[in-house]
Amino acid sequence: MKLLKPSLILAALLTGFAGGASAHGTDHHGGLSTRAVKTVKASFDIVRTRISTEGNLAIFQMAVSGKAGAVRPSKSGKLAGSSVFSYVWPTSLDPSVIGFEPKAGILAFAVTSHPDFDDTPLFDENGDGDPNNDGDLWHSHWVVLQPDAACGPGALKVVDIPEGAKPRVPRTWPGLPILIDSPGWTPLFKNETVEVRVPFDDIGIVAAGGFDGVTAALRVNASVHSPLLCVADVFKIASGDLSLPGRVNQ
Repeated sequence: MKLLKPSLILAALLTGFAGGASAHGTDHHGGLSTRAVKTVKASFDIVRTRISTEGNLAIFQMAVSGKAGAVRPSKSGKLAGSSVFSYVWPTSLDPSVIGFEPKAGILAFAVTSHPDFDDTPLFDENGDGDPNNDGDLWHSHWVVLQPDAACGPGALKVVDIPEGAKPRVPRTWPGLPILIDSPGWTPLFKNETVEVRVPFDDIGIVAAGGFDGVTAALRVNASVHSPLLCVADVFKIASGDLSLPGRVNQ
């Protein structure tokens, strides 16, 4: 299975892209700077995306033109057809860095909220003693993405695990039949910024990678079947063309 090129990612993610392409470059804060777009909801209107390192930590940071994390999906009361809102850092890193099969697809780090299900069974984010009822709180994932026509023309999905297959997955895989990891790294929201600090055994691999920034909504398949989780709507892409121009620590 070949790792998809940025041009293929672009074709997939531009489906439903709101706001048109934005200029990008490096501002005085580092990372990718992006013009605000009035047609994009402010909580998802990316103005800066960055990945930096500090010791063995990779720091994923995204700033928007409004209050980050202020808007979450409405609860529908059922899994089928439910929504997931997300802040996403697509990367050039191979999925094997996290513990998935090599070249399984596009490795992306994501901060998500989805009130109709919980996919972090090892963690009790709201501290009420039940680890299975806090999917509405913002939390972090690694996901592996690929295009799938079943999600719509050129649209992406989180890669499905076929029934009976036993692929290589990280030890914090939540048991869902998709290539997703629930590592428990807590996102921190402050005004317009969301930030997550993620430890790595080999931070040099991260430092050498490229990245982009995306805000998007995903949707659980109405039949709760393969494909299980599709990218349904892209709010904004930091670079405008998803060429992964971001460089760590720059």
